Amino acid sequence: MYVCSCFGITEKQVKEHADAGACTPRQIASASKAGTDCGSCVRKIQSLLGRGGCPRRELLDQGLPALTAGAGSPDEAPLLKEAA
Repeated sequence: MYVCSCFGITEKQVKEHADAGACTPRQIASASKAGTDCGSCVRKIQSLLGRGGCPRRELLDQGLPALTAGAGSPDEAPLLKEAA
């Protein structure tokens, strides 16, 4: 199901970005553009992300980037796919 009609972003894509480390709607927007046009999908994105379910929360708490590819190495490049 589409979450963002403006950019054609699906629930699956949002979940993939979240699994890759995107913990907030802003990080989802950076990875996919979802939520950056009309904004009507932001609440749906928030609900998909849940509360405190960030797999990389410990990185954020340490002040490190959360969107890294590996097991916490801030030197690795993000694995997020950009929106088409």
